[in-house]
This record gives sequence, structure tokens and C-alpha cells, in this order.
Amino acid sequence: MTMHGPVIVDRTAWGRLRVTGGDRVRFLQGLTTVNVEQLADGAHGWGAILNPKGRVLSVIDIARLGEAFVIACEPELADKTRAILERYAVMDDVAFEPITGPAHQAWEDAIDVWRAPITEGANDASRDDREPQIERVRIHAGFLRYGADVDEDHFPFETPLAQFLDYGKGCYVGQEPVFRVHAQGNSARALRGFVIEGTAPVAAGTPIVHAAKSNAGAVTSTVIDGDSILALGYLHRTTWEPGGTVEIAGRTATVHELPWA
Repeated sequence: MTMHGPVIVDRTAWGRLRVTGGDRVRFLQGLTTVNVEQLADGAHGWGAILNPKGRVLSVIDIARLGEAFVIACEPELADKTRAILERYAVMDDVAFEPITGPAHQAWEDAIDVWRAPITEGANDASRDDREPQIERVRIHAGFLRYGADVDEDHFPFETPLAQFLDYGKGCYVGQEPVFRVHAQGNSARALRGFVIEGTAPVAAGTPIVHAAKSNAGAVTSTVIDGDSILALGYLHRTTWEPGGTVEIAGRTATVHELPWA
């Protein structure tokens, strides 16, 4: 989608933890999907913490800053994420220090929603990430809201987190089922974007119908965009071809791979 200049998104309310200690690299390498061993100083990567069955417990960004790592996540995931980290850290030399104060993220386009770092400090142009314009960019990017677009019923490879999965990294919690599906190439569903005709509201959970499959999937997020609705939703693998059409709330919707321009 076209953006006229950068959009500054407020991340002050996000949960942020500074991770230090002699075991910090080994600990995060074995618990998250992020290949922290390969992160250069100043670099960051999106990923997830999974349960042993490969389901998504938390969606996180990990940045390497000198001798520490900074984990960031949505406000709703902050307490849960810290609790998971502390539960696994019983015998490890790691410490978790909450970070407070302003933070922001700058987006030039939908790709930046996943690629732009979360920067400490205030920015007078910062905007709430629930604003309609911000939400439109988020949906174009397929940027996940936990509890809406992903939760403990989902695998990371069903979502745009798939672009960050490193199948060459060592073992981590939940790795086995993730690798098995990758090797077999048989994910049953995937998150897709949609442009739905008309502006009448479409509720989360609305069924998606395809000519070849009546229960093809369901909507997870929506926002009005001019004379149409932008949406995210899961589609069965037999119906997820980009450029195809489906029916949502009795209206025609075009399928898009994520992110889309």
C-alpha cells in the first residue's frame, strides 16, 4: 500500500525485558524460534515462544544490544511472556529486567512493520497502533495481534512468522512438530489478507466460503479502507491461492498473500 512518508507507531506500552547473564544466548536459543546466535549487535528478529507441541504461546521481537538482549511484545503478552521465561530459567544464569519509558517504531511501508526496529525514546509524531490508518498498514503486513490473529491453537508456520523460521538452527522448545510439518510440506491452513467488497462491518470469526469448500476458513481482523474492507483470516490450503476469490459475509473477497502492497 502507498504511504506518504514514515508512520511513527507508539510502542511505549509494549512489554520490554532486558535479558542478561552468562547463559543468555544459550537460554534464548533453546526457548525461542529466533536464532539469537546469529543476531549481530543492533540487529533484531521476530519469532515466537512455543509449547512442546509447536503451538504459539507468545509472539516476540528479540534485539541484541551489546552484552544484553531486549525482548519486546504486545502489552497483553507482557506478563505471560515474562512468566514463561522465568519458568524455564530455573537453572540458568539469566536475569530479566523490565524496561519502562517511551519507545516507537517507524514504518515506511508494510514490509517495515516486521523489519523496523523498536527504538527507545519518545517521538512527537508517535501514533496509537489502534488508529485506522495504522491498522490498515498492519493488516497489509499481516502483523499479528495475539488473541485475534494467532493464539495457542496456531503453529508459527501458519502465520507470517514463517518468514523468520530458521530451519538450520539448533533445538528449541516446540521445534520437532514445526520441522516435521516443514519437511512434509503439509500445513493445513495459512493466514491470508482479503479485500472484501463494501463497507458493512465484518465480525471476527465470520466464516469464509470457497466454491470448492464451504468451510474454507474464518476472519480474524478487519478495518474499513475506502469503499471496501481489509481483513485477515485463515484459509485452508486448497483455497489459499493469492488472486483467487472467496465469499465473506455474502460478499466477494480477493485473496492476498502477506504482506501485500
